[in-house]
Amino acid sequence: MRRREFIRNTSLATAGVTILNFPIRGKMAPSNKVVVAVMGVNSRGAYLAKSFSQLPNVEVAYICDVEAKAIQNGLAALKDAPRQPTVVHDIRKLVQQKDFDALIIATPDHWHAPAAILGVANGKHVYVEKPCGHNPYEGELLTKALHTYNKHIQMGSQRRSFPSLIEAAKQVKEGAIGNPYLGKAWYANNRKSIGFGKKVPVPSTLDFELWQGPAPRRDYQDNLVPYNWHWFWHWGTGEACNNGTHELDCCRWFMGLNYPTKVVSGGGRYAFKDDWQTPDTQLATFEFAEGKAITWEGRSCNNYPVEGSGRGFIIYGDKGSLVNLGGGDYKIFDEKNKLVKEVKSEVAADPTNPVAASGNLDLYHFDNFVKAVRGEATLTQPVDEGAKSVLLCHLANIAQRTSGSFHCDPSNGHILDNKEAAALWRRTYEKGWEPVVHTMMG
Repeated sequence: MRRREFIRNTSLATAGVTILNFPIRGKMAPSNKVVVAVMGVNSRGAYLAKSFSQLPNVEVAYICDVEAKAIQNGLAALKDAPRQPTVVHDIRKLVQQKDFDALIIATPDHWHAPAAILGVANGKHVYVEKPCGHNPYEGELLTKALHTYNKHIQMGSQRRSFPSLIEAAKQVKEGAIGNPYLGKAWYANNRKSIGFGKKVPVPSTLDFELWQGPAPRRDYQDNLVPYNWHWFWHWGTGEACNNGTHELDCCRWFMGLNYPTKVVSGGGRYAFKDDWQTPDTQLATFEFAEGKAITWEGRSCNNYPVEGSGRGFIIYGDKGSLVNLGGGDYKIFDEKNKLVKEVKSEVAADPTNPVAASGNLDLYHFDNFVKAVRGEATLTQPVDEGAKSVLLCHLANIAQRTSGSFHCDPSNGHILDNKEAAALWRRTYEKGWEPVVHTMMG
């Protein structure tokens, strides 16, 4: 099926999509069915469950969550699926099931890497949403797991699978704007205050022990679940990892960059006084040994657009510029700022949509993962590549929380000559919950 037909036959609903008219033959035959389980189905995860269930010859056999309302959301998203999924609350039990092929992860950030490692260690392929880890160390663990267990681990950087952006990246690498030396990424929203939470008894509908999982135990408070955990360092990773990952990844991809030599970050919690710990305003710069740089502007609480859009990226070269406004669109300008090429997005992006900001263009990424599981495609964003982009976000956050700047080893991104910052490379874990990648015996 051609690209435009794929999109045209796809309609996005609140929690999912409908895909029509796929042939089922050859490698798409029932004997080659891909069976998946979805962990974390409150919002994005329910959308993922619906989307994967309606890809050709894909079946959702299980959903996994620790909160009653989330489970109902997941079941509702799959109410029209041919198979009704089994609910399993504990991921440690789920991964031991032998009758599914791949684990889809859309949990809070502190669960991403531990769950992914549990998945591949138990013989499952894994699709894990961004960020692929709560801290830089977890990105390294996942990279090790990818090469240890011989299973696919795809990170949810969906733009890597957009056909239009694949073509745009190719054009930049072929010299369409000359030497691309500066990337600019941004995201803006109008998030409201989360107030000051009260320590209250854990709701009977939530298994807070399993929700915390690998994170050291903290008291429950009433402004944490379901979404505000993003803004607490203990569980979340702030706006940089929450949304900046996408555009920073595009900048790094288009410019052919890996690890930085220097990171600078400034900003803070400016818009409100409340429990929110991560920056709502952040300006970060990443310098690279190639004589190039990337900048990130995050504004969680003021959505005045840049270039008319709440999110996007620009690649500046010595012979022109490329502009993306958050979806599958792009424009190329020459050195005199004359528009020389414009590709419009097949689907309008909604930068502030927490479920599917790029709409059903995400289906290209899900489809790529399933085809890789079948042996029909190469992953567009394997986790060892995705982790490099997530590391930029982690480094910006670490700089923000410590000295404001530091230098890095360009071979691996490790922080140099700054003990305070280097101490945040990894976290402590609840005893007995530490993620471990075991060496495989021959």
